[in-house]
Amino acid sequence: MTKIAFTGGGTAGHVSVNLSLIPIAQERGYEAFYVGSKNGIEREMIESQLPGIQYFPISSGKLRRYISVENIKDVFKVLKGVLDARKVLKKQKPDLLFSKGGFVSVPVVIAARSLNIPVVIHESDITPGLANKISLKFAKKIYTTFEDTLKYLPKEKADFVGATVRDDLKEGNRTNGFQLTGFNDDKKVLLVMGGSLGSKKINELIRQNLDTLLKEYQIIHLTGRGLLDETIQREGYKQFEFVTDELTDLLAITDTVVSRAGANAIYEFLTLNIPMLLIPLGLDQSRGDQIDNAKNFQNKGYAETLPEDQANTTNFIESLHKIESNRSDIEKQMHEYHQLFTKEDLLDKILKDTNQKETRES
Repeated sequence: MTKIAFTGGGTAGHVSVNLSLIPIAQERGYEAFYVGSKNGIEREMIESQLPGIQYFPISSGKLRRYISVENIKDVFKVLKGVLDARKVLKKQKPDLLFSKGGFVSVPVVIAARSLNIPVVIHESDITPGLANKISLKFAKKIYTTFEDTLKYLPKEKADFVGATVRDDLKEGNRTNGFQLTGFNDDKKVLLVMGGSLGSKKINELIRQNLDTLLKEYQIIHLTGRGLLDETIQREGYKQFEFVTDELTDLLAITDTVVSRAGANAIYEFLTLNIPMLLIPLGLDQSRGDQIDNAKNFQNKGYAETLPEDQANTTNFIESLHKIESNRSDIEKQMHEYHQLFTKEDLLDKILKDTNQKETRES
């Protein structure tokens, strides 16, 4: 029986593809388990959404692109993570490892390679992240969501597969969405989300412009953990810190979204034909991957982009007005998009690309 190890974490985007693939693997009778950090978001997501999957926590450090004394400490954490992961993999004996990226994946990938376990990795953003750049040295294949990513990767290892989104995405129930929010279908619904950790900047923009926005929208505001403002109680405005299973129902009633520009999230909005205003993480907080993602979607006519360091009341409201004025053109462009690969296709490809038997260390 084929056994597949999965890894990836640090953000929700580094877990989402794994969440979609694991149930398909199980349906086919394959064994699956997950290797992640001890306290990362991946542990919470896997244990809450896939409670039947074994989760093995390992030590992990953070990969930084800047000079910090913490880098020295984290070298030892990564080395400890390699040993932890090697112990898990040696005992579980998977046939392959699928890595979605994030800093926790690096020690798992290195451990797998040391045991001659085939490794394939997945990159959602246009430019590869540091973790995947390191992991690529030990992997047989890297799959990409954006075709433009291929120019940054070695041809012999890279393969463009497009976005892979979860099955239940299109199964949201509008009735449930309206019940969750107390809204109705008399006015458009604006969904606001700042990524898995929330965004103080986006939260500020919404709250500062609430009176103006409520004239045109009912607003679902996903604030991020610990970022609720319970002093704001307004008709047509509903706050949640974070949602899981309810998200599909909320998306079912959404007309426009304001969001960061993580690749997995924006492809979900695209699949559902929801016009979007993207406010990507700036260079002061990231390597610029979300900026590239947002520009790509704007160039294709799917979204408007507003750089965070330029975001103010005036251009925020103007950007939303531009979306509403061009809604028919945006939706037309979105309808022309089609997924290249289903989850089933991707799983088949993973198995095919790792089907060569290699000698394992006993």
